[in-house]
Amino acid sequence: MKEKLAGKIALITGGSSGIGLATAKLFAAEGARVFITGRRQAELDAAAKEIGGNVVAVASDVSKLADLDRVFAMIQERAGRLDIVFANAGGGAFMPVDQVTEEHVDKYFGINVKGTLFTVQKALPLMSAGGTIVITGSMVSVQGVAAFGVYAATKAALRSFARTWAAEFKGRGIRVNVISPGVVVTPGYQSELGMTNEQIEAFKAEAAETTPLGRTGTPEEIAKAVLFLASDDSSFVNGIELFVDGGAAQI
Repeated sequence: MKEKLAGKIALITGGSSGIGLATAKLFAAEGARVFITGRRQAELDAAAKEIGGNVVAVASDVSKLADLDRVFAMIQERAGRLDIVFANAGGGAFMPVDQVTEEHVDKYFGINVKGTLFTVQKALPLMSAGGTIVITGSMVSVQGVAAFGVYAATKAALRSFARTWAAEFKGRGIRVNVISPGVVVTPGYQSELGMTNEQIEAFKAEAAETTPLGRTGTPEEIAKAVLFLASDDSSFVNGIELFVDGGAAQI
């Protein structure tokens, strides 16, 4: 069976763990040469080893434009082009509105919104007709989750970007879509949200009760949906938000 991404050059930001890592593994297995980024070199090295061949790991913080410039200069030098951008790097934390600080807003708008905007902007010169951009959103952009307002707002902004860019790229042959996961437990639940194992299990159980499929998702399930949006299987899909949430945001 033909590999779906044979010969493609892909960038995955936030590719060292969770959904990004699962997607990098799948992309590589489907024939892509994959560049992954993340903030911690040790995690990147471990991820590259897990992915196997055909991967380049680059330490980078998407909220820092100088880091992004370095990433795209490396891609230009080593590959000469980009076919797929999975703008996946992001983060969030629970913070009730009466406790939100300027630092909290700056941090997560810097990573999720500014980081995604400039990732896409700086990728465009390397992309041509047939290129695809996939952005990681979240089902919370359309739900009210207490104390998660800043994070949800950043994801709503990304959905708005995708609509704008789908219109803006008319005639360029570059598609842009959003993948919006439901509850999928990743290392970020501990490193970003600060949850204990016990809290995570309780959160999963609560989420399962409100999800029509009766469970939470896995990074591998999200990766398969990203592959669909990144490949020619979705060649006439543009500007959408694809919820991969077990139906949680649909009822």
